[in-house]
Amino acid sequence: MTRVLLIEDDKVLRENTAEILELANYEVSMAPNGVVGLDYAKKHLPDIIICDIMMPELDGYDTLKALSENEKTKYIPFIFLSAKTEREDVRVGMNLGADDYITKPFSEPDLINAIESRIAKTSILRELKLANKEEDSEPVKSINDLKNICDEEGALFSFKKDEVIYREGEHSNHIYLINKGVVKCYQSDAQGKELITALYKEDDFFGYNSFTNSVAHKTTAVAIEDVELSGVPTKYFNRLLSENSKLALEFIQHMSDNLLLANKQLLEMAYGSVNRKTAKTILKFAEKINRKPEDPINISRSDLASVAGIATETLIRTLTRFKKEGAIAIEGRNIRVLDLEMLKRMF
Repeated sequence: MTRVLLIEDDKVLRENTAEILELANYEVSMAPNGVVGLDYAKKHLPDIIICDIMMPELDGYDTLKALSENEKTKYIPFIFLSAKTEREDVRVGMNLGADDYITKPFSEPDLINAIESRIAKTSILRELKLANKEEDSEPVKSINDLKNICDEEGALFSFKKDEVIYREGEHSNHIYLINKGVVKCYQSDAQGKELITALYKEDDFFGYNSFTNSVAHKTTAVAIEDVELSGVPTKYFNRLLSENSKLALEFIQHMSDNLLLANKQLLEMAYGSVNRKTAKTILKFAEKINRKPEDPINISRSDLASVAGIATETLIRTLTRFKKEGAIAIEGRNIRVLDLEMLKRMF
């Protein structure tokens, strides 16, 4: 679904325009002025921005200028929506880099056509850019090459701590590479209890389900801390794998390694002692989140318990015992490893 950011200070017009777009099957986010809109665009990177010109705090011209100066937002299609109809006003807007200019009052077809044409143009240019890159570049031979492509060609996404990246049951459009932060994936049982199925850190891929069919996500992905992602379209990702056999084999091995780790986690959850499960989970989070194991881990007790496969109350009692034995320190929500070797001996 195309994501539209509508920046308009007139509340009635903003809500009416949003309703028109939502009925046309767009996902609409609204901002009452340029300051709020600029902040939202940098964080969420909408597919297209529709913006009024005459607004308090930051007008449309300055909003577009700020977006154009930011590497993450400068290529987002931008349409001015304004009552300013003089030729000079239109020329100023277009010279600043606007893709289109719609005057008020406008008709619904005019608005929808403008959006569709700009989205189509952006899509065509992106495909041409990717095609040219494929013609000019060497074959993609390794996962490191794939990561470089994600960095150079991927769309950038930012999510705050605890923000949902995608939900179980939603269909996948992108394969993600983590540039910064940590992501957890979990499934919920019939009672709503979370079971964490995977943790991903900086330089990890996630979000892949099937490379031949459109398959809904089996898990929900959430940012454990603020994250920055590079996302490439699933179709493009699949084409890279199909056209580069060495890369495909390496990625299959990568997925196989992840599957072995998941199976190992299930065995530990089934047969490990409480002390073993808790110690192993603390070290697992320390490895994923921290540069050094002794740095504090800011993670919820329920997340720790979910990965360990034990009740939250049991985990809390075990953490208290570890603290008394001098293996860890507990400072509010933070857990700090004091004796790494002691924790390792527990499993």
